[in-house]
Amino acid sequence: MRDLRHDRITRALVGEERLRATAGLREPPALTSWRGRSGRRYVVGIHAANEPDIADLTDAVLIAVHRGGDGEAEMLDVSAPGTLTSRRQRLRWLASMRSRGATELHIHRLAESEAERRAVVADLAASP
Repeated sequence: MRDLRHDRITRALVGEERLRATAGLREPPALTSWRGRSGRRYVVGIHAANEPDIADLTDAVLIAVHRGGDGEAEMLDVSAPGTLTSRRQRLRWLASMRSRGATELHIHRLAESEAERRAVVADLAASP
C-alpha cells in the first residue's frame, strides 16, 4: 500500500518547473524545464506550436503544451520522433496536437541518442 501511495505522489510531480535562473530578467529567454516521474529535470526551449521547422526534428523530445490564461502549462503529449519516423507522421502528430489545443512545443535537445530520448518520453509520459 505504501508503494502505491508513493507512486501516486511521484506521478503528481510531473510538470513544468520554471527556471529560477531566468526569474527577474526583463526579457527572459524562451527556456523552462519539466520534471519527470523519476525526479529528473529536463531543460527545454519554448517554441510556438505553429513553427514550420519543428516537423523536421528527429533528434529531440517534443512536448506538446497548452498554456492557459493563468500561465499554467498542461502537457498534452510527449514524443521523440526518430530517424525512422516519416515526415508525414510527424506532421500528423503536430496537427493532432494543435487540434487538441497545443499553444507551445517544448523541445528537449540534450538527450543524445534515441534510447535516451525514449527514456525521457517514458519519464514524462502521463502513464508508465
